[in-house]
Amino acid sequence: MDDLRDASRSLTEPVAEIVEGAGLTPNMLSALSLCFSFLAFLFYYLSASDHRMLLVAAIMVMLNGLADAVDGALARRMGYADRRGDLLDHVIDRYSDVLLLSGVIFAGYVRWEIGLLAVAGVLMTSYIGTQAQALSLRRCYGGMLGRADRLVFLVIATIANALYPERIEGLHILGWMVLITMVLSHITAIQRFVHIWRSLGR
Repeated sequence: MDDLRDASRSLTEPVAEIVEGAGLTPNMLSALSLCFSFLAFLFYYLSASDHRMLLVAAIMVMLNGLADAVDGALARRMGYADRRGDLLDHVIDRYSDVLLLSGVIFAGYVRWEIGLLAVAGVLMTSYIGTQAQALSLRRCYGGMLGRADRLVFLVIATIANALYPERIEGLHILGWMVLITMVLSHITAIQRFVHIWRSLGR
């Protein structure tokens, strides 16, 4: 599903050109993506008392995803692709993942036990994907639910929940999103582990 990463390049490359002309650096964009994720967390939390805040949260999630995608394209354009930038990007991505899911959890759309397992699944998916590099293999992006897919899923669920705030079979739409993310993230982590394990045996 992370094929969205490749499809997005037709959008990110022109945006990266504009951003480069504005004088921004890849690290600045990474920092902006973290700011957008914090704002999304805040608006998710505020939506507990006003579900219209979810529409603003969805916009923040989209801006987070856009900034995260464009910083890589900008780094390639400017020749700034280095290990420090890669480290910063991954650290910020993980904090962003935690902030986005925590906003949904703290707002009460899902039980914290499910939310905690979802956060664990998301972090393990990313950890196993990057661990391949530490083992001298190519970074692993495969599996059922990559980061780009999660962001799209989150945006759709957030907008749907704003338009229909009632529960469905005991859970809000965002609650179902977290539950599905929990299941698919752990499946993805296992898929990536198996792929890397087999690659190491070749």
